[in-house]
Amino acid sequence: MLVYPVGADLSTSALRFLATELVARRREQGTRWRRLPAGRQALLVLAHLRCGHAYAQLAAGFGIGTITAYRYVVEAVDVLATFAPTLAEAVKVASTKAFVILDGTLLPIDRIAADRPFHSGKHKKHGMNVQVIADPQGRLLWASPALPGAVHDIKAARTHGIIDALEGVGLECWADKGYRGAGGTVRVAYWGRWGTLSAGQQTVNRSHAKIRALVEQAMATLKTWRLLRKLRCSTTRITSLVQAVLTLHLACSN
Repeated sequence: MLVYPVGADLSTSALRFLATELVARRREQGTRWRRLPAGRQALLVLAHLRCGHAYAQLAAGFGIGTITAYRYVVEAVDVLATFAPTLAEAVKVASTKAFVILDGTLLPIDRIAADRPFHSGKHKKHGMNVQVIADPQGRLLWASPALPGAVHDIKAARTHGIIDALEGVGLECWADKGYRGAGGTVRVAYWGRWGTLSAGQQTVNRSHAKIRALVEQAMATLKTWRLLRKLRCSTTRITSLVQAVLTLHLACSN
């Protein structure tokens, strides 16, 4: 296998944060020796998450075995996932905002046609449904655990308790028509064909669309971590990966 240098568009704060937590993890476990020091392990994990490099590529680049590279990634992802904010914590932070924006995104996975629970009829592909909450500037505040792609956005929001959590603090939420009937503080556009809407309703829908479009920035924040653009791991690991990415994003943006 050919080995070549590569760069990752991340700040050194992400590397320092992860390396520090890995050092603490090793001390807690009483680890005496590792093939890679904590800093190199952190770099390996960031290359996997940000660039989407496969374990074989990482193993060749860092001079370790493929299984070792896999174990290093799993360990670091689990460490990062423990720091991801809960919905209650995210809503508490968001309660200081004027409103939030809620939307769902599909993280593509390598499933076959027989895996119907993971097939999204809306997106016409297999994936996992992740709910995203953004602030009025479109900044990512929270990402939910992953559910099979066949789950509709409104059902996912109810499953995670998002609607009740937002209503509990009286926080206005803007969402698309996929959340029609959600109730609480969730606001959606007027339903109906454009020609059947009144002039006032059309004006409201235009304003609603402009505000709701800001959530695309939060979606893009997730997708800049290239591993999430096409997941080839077990579906049981995807929630941890999303939480790890969320942790790194929040740690580097504060």
